[in-house]
Amino acid sequence: MDQLALLFVLLLGALVSVPVADRFGVPAPVLMTLFGGALAVADFVPNVDIPPELILPGLLPPLLYAAVRRTSWRQFAANIRPIFLLAVALVFVTTVCVAYVANAIVPGLPIAAAVALGALIAPPDPVAATSVAGQLGLPRRLVSILEGEGLFNDVTAIVLYHVAIAAVVSGTFSAWRAGLDLVLSAVVAVAVGLLLGWGANRLMDLLGDPTLQIGMTLLVPYASYVLAEKLHGSGVLAVLTTALFLAEYATDADDVMTRLAGHTFWDIIDTLVTGVAFGLIGLELHNAIRTAAGRWGELLGWAAAVVGVVIVVRLMWLLPATWLTKRLHARRDYDEEIPVSWRETVVMWWSGMRGVASVALALAVPLKTHAGSPFPDRDEIVFIAFGVIVVTLVLQGLTLPWLVKRLGVRTDSEREKEFEKELAVRAAKAARRRLREIEQVEDLPEDLAEQMLRRAFDIGIRISPDMGEEERREAQYQRARRLKRIRRIQNEMMSAARHEVLAARSEPGSDPEIVDRVLRHLDVRSLR
Repeated sequence: MDQLALLFVLLLGALVSVPVADRFGVPAPVLMTLFGGALAVADFVPNVDIPPELILPGLLPPLLYAAVRRTSWRQFAANIRPIFLLAVALVFVTTVCVAYVANAIVPGLPIAAAVALGALIAPPDPVAATSVAGQLGLPRRLVSILEGEGLFNDVTAIVLYHVAIAAVVSGTFSAWRAGLDLVLSAVVAVAVGLLLGWGANRLMDLLGDPTLQIGMTLLVPYASYVLAEKLHGSGVLAVLTTALFLAEYATDADDVMTRLAGHTFWDIIDTLVTGVAFGLIGLELHNAIRTAAGRWGELLGWAAAVVGVVIVVRLMWLLPATWLTKRLHARRDYDEEIPVSWRETVVMWWSGMRGVASVALALAVPLKTHAGSPFPDRDEIVFIAFGVIVVTLVLQGLTLPWLVKRLGVRTDSEREKEFEKELAVRAAKAARRRLREIEQVEDLPEDLAEQMLRRAFDIGIRISPDMGEEERREAQYQRARRLKRIRRIQNEMMSAARHEVLAARSEPGSDPEIVDRVLRHLDVRSLR
């Protein structure tokens, strides 16, 4: 098996792992990591030969963009305090604690190299956390905080990592220069992200066609990451800024085709890239085994100690941070999504899985310093990092569903239904309001006006069938049943129409392009 065949195997595994994971109640990223580990020990599978410097820019931009599409800037702004405590403060604390322990237990490990180790394993993986959390039906407030932590902690960790690596490679370190680099990296990243977001938004307006616009959304994250890195900014923060800008300003309420096609496209990209990323984590098992040859006891002991530090520090930080956030939350005049019980805090603690970014940073540790000497304890750093990744990802990923069930942490379905009902009422009122505006300008026949009024109400009923419980409950119930029946009959009619048009594709003299155009029209009509 060559490298290209291995890539196709990982892509196939990414697709198959989704239904298999659903069937057995195992998170798909964890399943792909185990699959990659199984491939790593097979004799016919080659070693992964991907330059480390290509892993982050190749995998992280689309994963970050796909994750940001599920949230919004206002959600981040409303939860800036809990996200800051996790994404910035906790990364610093974890880095310091890991560096202290690693420097103490690994003979000859320089403090700067220990800081690099701490930085690369400090950030929980955004894809792993949100993928697992999304499958478990956790409260939305927890998922929001995990998403925010996962998206922004890479920014802090990667900057710390680069500062520490530079100190080891050059042999010099300046705290003032490191702080300045951190600030400049953030400023450059935000500027690049906003500029590319604005430019991409303008260009998509000119492109017009949904296919071209969706293609642009695939290119923009890569462009944002690469440009920011070239200008010595944070590529991760640049991608986040660009994605948040486009999510806020590039959404046209009437652009149905682009929205539907874009949602499907990014679901596919997210599934494939996530599968490949976590499959690569498993495949790195081969390198870890080679590093540990003849030193298993020593290296496993060091890795276990660092794993313990990572897990314990997260818990010890979350407990007071959650308490402090609750105290401050009581003084605010708007809702902030925070854990509301010790059970939710425990679930957040156990959701701190490491993943793609940690692997890429570990593999990107240089082989030599500027003086030409080997990078101190590079093999040990990579092995310890891999140990932390595997334990947190596999152990926590496999046991998190059990923990959630045991603690009884579930989403507030009643609150979600109420919010859905509220949106349905708002949608129906907006439709009726627009109908009244049209009636003031146009002379509508009475029967047509009545029909349009019923359709305006039906907009809300289709979203939330029980939205009209307060008024004419029985009549609305009957109308909802009638709407469902009409919808079922209409779906069967449209299905017959699609089958007939599709059959024409194979008839002699039929133009496939025209058939596809008519079929696409019927598909869009079926979604209304």
